[in-house]
Amino acid sequence: MDLQTKALHTGYEKDSQGTMAVPIYMTTAYEFRDVEHAANLFALKELGNIYTRLNNPTTDVFEKRFAELEGGEAAIATSSGMSAIFFAIANSAEAGDNIVCAKQLYGGSLTQTAHTLKRFGIQARFFDVQNPSEIEALVDNKTKVIFFESLTNPSIDVADIEAITKIANKHNILTVVDNTVATPAICRPFEFGADISVHSASKYTTGQGLAIGGILVERKGLLEKLKGNPRYPQFNEPDASYHGLVYVDVPLPAFTLRTRLSLLRDIGAVSSPFNSWLFIQGMETLSLRMREHSNNALKLAEYLESHPKVNKVNYPGLKSNSNYTNAQKYFENGASSGLLSFEVDSLEDATKIVNATELYSLVVNIGDSKSIITHPASTTHQQLTPDELDACGVPVGLIRISCGLESINDLIADIKQALEA
Repeated sequence: MDLQTKALHTGYEKDSQGTMAVPIYMTTAYEFRDVEHAANLFALKELGNIYTRLNNPTTDVFEKRFAELEGGEAAIATSSGMSAIFFAIANSAEAGDNIVCAKQLYGGSLTQTAHTLKRFGIQARFFDVQNPSEIEALVDNKTKVIFFESLTNPSIDVADIEAITKIANKHNILTVVDNTVATPAICRPFEFGADISVHSASKYTTGQGLAIGGILVERKGLLEKLKGNPRYPQFNEPDASYHGLVYVDVPLPAFTLRTRLSLLRDIGAVSSPFNSWLFIQGMETLSLRMREHSNNALKLAEYLESHPKVNKVNYPGLKSNSNYTNAQKYFENGASSGLLSFEVDSLEDATKIVNATELYSLVVNIGDSKSIITHPASTTHQQLTPDELDACGVPVGLIRISCGLESINDLIADIKQALEA
């Protein structure tokens, strides 16, 4: 079944009302048939709805549908993309462990990995996503995750997924890929050896910036990597918080099962049923929108590349771009999403250009149907030092654009007048 067909049909079996649209099950709890039924659900002897902090019929459709698009086995919907990243790492690492992360990450992800997780006793070590060979020197017997973005934000680098996963598999380490910018419509990391993908569903998944949410997806067959792996005793030893359950012994996807029972249950960062429903609506047109986002971004990048005030354009769809080869390898038909960035001489020039645009909205979001312009060094990456900004590919003269679905002629005309104002 093709991706577009899956996006419309997977995960929904019509209820007694026969509704074509997935219903919104706006409820916190569910009635049990009797005491035995309730006990069986809590003991995992039966599967079903208990409480919306654990599962919900609307969210269940979102999870199943997204997992199918990504080519995964199971998924967990979360309250945000940041909570999806936190769950992926917290499910793999504990105090005293470390994770290896790409330097080129979204600003919030850098803060979470370098600072917030440090307070939980998890150390982050960083490598250049353009040089995966650096990973080897950072790995030791306490390394639990290698984390990177398939298409980085805002440096717009394309990770060599196979090279990274090859190193991870050599050491039996889990790989976590943030696939938000590329989306499953363009890139499916599991086809290249990745273990876990995470997404901010607030971006291209919803498509209009309507709701905050995230999702974590587990690849098919991950159990084989977890079972008996000494790096991950939490999956192989009895869980005292769930009456001695051993996750690898349960005939369910182990990574998402433990995320649901050990983290979602206790932390509660879940997607609301209404937000899940909004994401379902967005998924129905995701592949169609991503083609248009990519087409607009390529044409805009080509224009910017020709402009004398632009020093550099970061967009992997350009044949001149250093990431072009990886984009052709990892992205469907070479389509490179709607996100691009470009560099001008100075902070003053960047500020003047951003302020002079009229059609673009100055917003710290991406993936909207309406085009967005941002100055990352003063917003999403403001908390970084000058050295850290350079290391993650965010110089002060960098401007990021999320190309929407407007006429490309209008988008080019507005950026032209802003550059020449």
